[in-house]
Amino acid sequence: MADDISSFWGPVTSTKEWCEPNYVLSSYIAEFFNTISNVPCIILALIGLVNALRQRFEKRFSVLHMSNIILAIGSMIYHATLRQMQQQGDETPMVWEMLLYFYILYSPDWHYKSTMPTFLFLYGALFAIAHSQIRFDIGFMLHYALLCLLCIPRTYKYYIHTEDRSAKQIAKLYVATLLVGAVCWLCDRLFCKDISRWYFNPQGHALWHGLMGFNAYFANTFLMYCRAQQREWNPKIKHFLGFFPYVKIQKPKVQ
Repeated sequence: MADDISSFWGPVTSTKEWCEPNYVLSSYIAEFFNTISNVPCIILALIGLVNALRQRFEKRFSVLHMSNIILAIGSMIYHATLRQMQQQGDETPMVWEMLLYFYILYSPDWHYKSTMPTFLFLYGALFAIAHSQIRFDIGFMLHYALLCLLCIPRTYKYYIHTEDRSAKQIAKLYVATLLVGAVCWLCDRLFCKDISRWYFNPQGHALWHGLMGFNAYFANTFLMYCRAQQREWNPKIKHFLGFFPYVKIQKPKVQ
């Protein structure tokens, strides 16, 4: 991709560009498909947020769904502009979101309740400051991958202790969308020169966005089910519009 393309937003200053020609369909949107492919994530996060609020789940899940929305909006702005500041506005919420997942996964067994949120808040704040001053590239991806890997052991523990088949199916869908999305991301990143010569660009990064929208939705739904089990809220998996799984709970009546 050319680095000197000018548009409504000015020249490209992002340290990354993806395998989609810039400003083809609009002078206001640098990467059209990479931008609009974040819409499913917003819609799915809104469905999850409404369910969390309607059934009065713990606030952590409302914040989690809202963080998915913020992340998707940040990604849209970044891919629409391809500016350095907007890239940071996309990548920093990615780290914050993983810290939130880390808290939700590990806090139930953490004996010192105030230490974990304090540490994670300070870590997220320090990362945001450092990221605003330093251009990360490979370092950011390795850091993000490490945060994801740290969440795997506890997620697997929840999975093996879950007996409900529908809930386990949601966890399997989470893994499937992650693996397929990762393949799309890697192909778009590694084979762009070859793909650019094809008659049809499969838009691997846009597919990654769409799959990650479903991935986050499945992850959040599974974690809500596990948390409801911990609180003895008698969770059951239901389906919205016959497809979208959500958690239905029945809290014990207060005596």
